[in-house]
Amino acid sequence: MSIQAGTGTQSIRVHALHALAYCERLFYLEEVEEIRVADASVYAGRRLHVELAEDGERVELELSSEAAGLHGKVDALRRRDGVLVVHEHKRGRPAPGENGPEAWPSDRLQVGAYAVLAEERFPGIPIECRVRYHQQDTTVRFPLDEALRQLVREAVARARDLRARTERPPVTKEERKCAKCSLAPVCLPEEERVHAEGEALPRLFPEDDVRQVLHVTVPGTRVGREAEQLVIVPPQGEGEEVRVPVRTVAALISHGAVQVSAQALALCVHQAIGVHWFTAGGRYLGGLGGGAGNVQRRLRQYEALRQEQVCLGLARRLVLAKLEGQLRFLLRASRGEPEARADVATAVRDLRALLPQCLEAGSLDSLRGLEGAGAARYFGALPSLLSDEVDARLRFEGRNRRPPKDRFNAVLGFLYGLVHREVEAAVISVGLDPAFGFYHQPRSAAGPLGLDLMEQFRVPLVDMPLIASINRRAWNPEEDFEVTPEHVWLSRVGRAKAIELYERRKRETWKHNVLGYSLSYSRLVELEVRLLEKEWTGRPGLFATFRLR
Repeated sequence: MSIQAGTGTQSIRVHALHALAYCERLFYLEEVEEIRVADASVYAGRRLHVELAEDGERVELELSSEAAGLHGKVDALRRRDGVLVVHEHKRGRPAPGENGPEAWPSDRLQVGAYAVLAEERFPGIPIECRVRYHQQDTTVRFPLDEALRQLVREAVARARDLRARTERPPVTKEERKCAKCSLAPVCLPEEERVHAEGEALPRLFPEDDVRQVLHVTVPGTRVGREAEQLVIVPPQGEGEEVRVPVRTVAALISHGAVQVSAQALALCVHQAIGVHWFTAGGRYLGGLGGGAGNVQRRLRQYEALRQEQVCLGLARRLVLAKLEGQLRFLLRASRGEPEARADVATAVRDLRALLPQCLEAGSLDSLRGLEGAGAARYFGALPSLLSDEVDARLRFEGRNRRPPKDRFNAVLGFLYGLVHREVEAAVISVGLDPAFGFYHQPRSAAGPLGLDLMEQFRVPLVDMPLIASINRRAWNPEEDFEVTPEHVWLSRVGRAKAIELYERRKRETWKHNVLGYSLSYSRLVELEVRLLEKEWTGRPGLFATFRLR
């Protein structure tokens, strides 16, 4: 019996039906939003197929059918005693059944779809389906009957229905499936489920990214490509050529007069590696992501953030988180002193008074007033956190920028630029539009959404490690800075020191106060972007809830 498809409909990948049977949300993320993550199990499956091909056990065949609305590459198709056998290889073990091992429902659907395509390609020949489970060296056999054809028809119809939607399906109720899913770090199913208060979530979001961020700081350096490597060639006399496998790179950052070839850019885009540019003075210019964000994700973002009450609600929580972070840092830094300094005590008192007002603010302008008042108190107290032994040239006398007028602000501004890059890269990676935010107004080339989200990270990623580094005398007022009457910049040595300080801080791990699991600050940035997206794609309430202890 043939399976009819409507005219003009997009063909479905057979492998996508496997995802559909496993979890509809997984299907939607992979096939509609085109998010795919290759984890250890995915690579193991690929290795299995390579090994089968090397042993001569795999004969692939491309099959497609306009009538069925399907296309795919079957693992093997063989003829045995007048029967056409459709083979599919799986790494794991079969499902337990009353009469012995059975194929899992998702595997049964996948092989059934290949069988339907084979039936149309070779009409009149009986079809048998086989799934080989290599972990137990077991083969499960079953026929292509009318029940299986109907199952394939229904799956194709459901896949088309999901393709036509802009909303993601809900998280599956079968929690065990999520533990083995490669897209769990994107889907965040455990963060969306209801848990008892204080109960730690099982870890599905990675603790850290083992890849490195590649900073190129020497003027005149050229970045090229050779095969799957980035080749960094410094100017003559400035060091040796360096080759870095692209799979080990999370981002490429160019500081100042650095040339990046078109071939290197193409490789980075293909591998979804962000490329970002800073001026020699440390101002962030912008970045290039690994492909544009999916239209469904951005449509949902636009729909949510064009609503004033949604923006106000998110902004309230954001400003509350920022002010509370500043308050907690002041309390932590002055802990143990016999008598807190008057300016710190005043700032603590005033910040505490501002916190309840954040959740009651009736407009974004009111929130900006509260944020400004909090910043004045916070930066007014910051000089008291520096040791009395700190060189006077490194002391902080108030915030200034564009350009910075003193050494402290030179480092502070440079580090804030690195945070902005970190956040904007995460926004692009998640697939949101950096130009469409909920709090900051678009006034420059900087994307408002990146400026919004970075407010949570100024204190933990910059202020805390910077104050600590100055107090332990890690900075040289002469060698680390270039000073003119008009401005102060970091020297090449100082820029390298600031980058090292920032990257080391990013790798530090801590336990999330709400979610209950540990992760690095680097992963926290991406997590916050995904939790923001949860505000309009799932269960809201977790965005901007992390706090310093």
